[in-house]
Parts: sequence; C-alpha cells; structure tokens
Amino acid sequence: MAGGLGTRFRPLTEYFQKCMIPIGENQKPILEYIVRLYGHHGVTDLVLLVGYKHQQIENYFDRGERFNVSMKYVLDDPKLKGSANALLNAYRQGAVRKGDTLIVYYGDIVSNINLQEMLRFHREQGAAATVALAPSFVVNVGVAGLEGPWIKSFKEKPLLPSAVSIGVLIMDGSVLETMEVLHSQGDFASFDIMGDVVQYMVGRGDRVAGYTTDAFWYDVGSIERFERLSNERLSEELGFLLRPSDPSKTS
Repeated sequence: MAGGLGTRFRPLTEYFQKCMIPIGENQKPILEYIVRLYGHHGVTDLVLLVGYKHQQIENYFDRGERFNVSMKYVLDDPKLKGSANALLNAYRQGAVRKGDTLIVYYGDIVSNINLQEMLRFHREQGAAATVALAPSFVVNVGVAGLEGPWIKSFKEKPLLPSAVSIGVLIMDGSVLETMEVLHSQGDFASFDIMGDVVQYMVGRGDRVAGYTTDAFWYDVGSIERFERLSNERLSEELGFLLRPSDPSKTS
C-alpha cells in the first residue's frame, strides 16, 4: 500500500511520497525497508499499489532488480478512496487474482516481522485472513481513572495489554470476491481493509486469525512519529536488511 496522500506528514509530503521519506542512519526510504523485508523472506512477487507522487517510487525501485524482487505497479483510481478500494482496483486490473495468497503491508510501517512464519501460521490455521498483532501498545498520552470528578489513578504513557494491529495482514485471494460483494452493498466514502473488510469478516464469523508477534514494528505515519523514530534503534532492529542479500532465495 503506497499510494496515500500522507496528510499527517505535511509539509514533507508536499514534496515527497510518504513511503519515500528517508529514515535511519543510512537514510533509506521507508519503502526500501519493506521491499527488502519481503526479499529477505523469499517473497519476490511484489505489487505496489501507488497513486500520489508514484513517479518517485517507480524511478527509485524500477522493476526491483536491485533488490532481487520483481515489482509491478498499479495506479489507484482517484474516484475510489481507501485501502480496500486500492486492492479491488488491482484485482479488477488482473494484478492480483482470487487464487493468490496476498501478504498486504501498509507503506508507513517498518518492522522485522518474519513473513514466512506468519504465512505458515495462516496456512496451519486454515484462515481466510490473518492479521499481525502486537501483544500490547504504549499509549502516547496520560490515562486517568476517575471517580466522579476526582482522579484516583494516573499513568503517563502506560503500556496497555491489548492486542493491536501493526498494519500487516495475509488474506486468501478468495477474500477479493467478498470485498466486491461488500463494496456493492455499501455506500463507502472510503473503503478500508481493516476498518471495513476485516471488521465485516469477523462480524459474520469468517475464519480470521490473529498472529501475535513480539517483532519490532514502528508506525512512521505522521510528522510526530517520524521525529520520535530512533535511528539507532532502527539500525539495531532492521540493519540486517541492508546487508547484501542472497540472490538464491526464491518465492
């Protein structure tokens, strides 16, 4: 998913596609870490769903030869808003098919998640879709416990023991047909994979699995998050992706 306007990243995204903003000590684009993660785990057939400033992505990555992957691009339909619409657009153009297994990755997330282990889990569960989850989440605000008007407890930026999505999911291509039906039945100003499709599948009892992982992940989705990103931590967790890759790996 690499086509968003990056409104929370302005003014930088007045000049850059969000996923092309450089991060880390080596100043590589966010998207390069994602592409290299796929290649590291032997997933080499990549489809980039692009829109805003897509030329920056295509000029940098071309067809993926430098990264030992094969990359093709599907330009978003500007009349169709949201991540699910971007995926449906790719389906309608034949870039993804109902016989595929899709590893969907949001373009503003950096992680060292093991994609092969997640794929194995997905298949073992016989799931239609599998959502990657972190076991807890640090809230970036203070949380108060109230009794009437009085604060009885207060924690600044506490760790909440709730599983949260990290922006990576696997789905069988058959879900694309479910998305078509759901889209035709609703009036969506913006059609979203997580907020609309996954929520709908869970609500009707489809086999949606949660893959809980302790892998490092970071959402670089806003200026504030970008400014708080530790270059040293990024190098520590993802530096292995920038070492020479093994060209013998295949998908």
